[in-house]
Amino acid sequence: MDRIDKLKTFLQANPDDAFLKHALALEYVKLGDEAGARNLFEEILARDPLYVGSYYHLGKLLERVGQPAEALDWYEKGMAAARQAGDRHALGELQGAYDDLADV
Repeated sequence: MDRIDKLKTFLQANPDDAFLKHALALEYVKLGDEAGARNLFEEILARDPLYVGSYYHLGKLLERVGQPAEALDWYEKGMAAARQAGDRHALGELQGAYDDLADV
């Protein structure tokens, strides 16, 4: 059984587990399934807006598919969530990604 199948099996037992969904989204990114990954990242963030790590990966995905304005928007949302969560490391990564894309 490959990683994707294992993650899907785990998700059947725990369908709301953000960590499992995030891991599955990252597997989809590796396969080039940008739509599948995006759907999962957005699903995670709709359900748990403080799952900060998904903002960065969603923003990078949107950059890769040529949607920089949407990426910037998600980075901004992620920075707000990171501040709220007190996650300075994530805040720094999101700010760096935002600055690189916005050429600030």
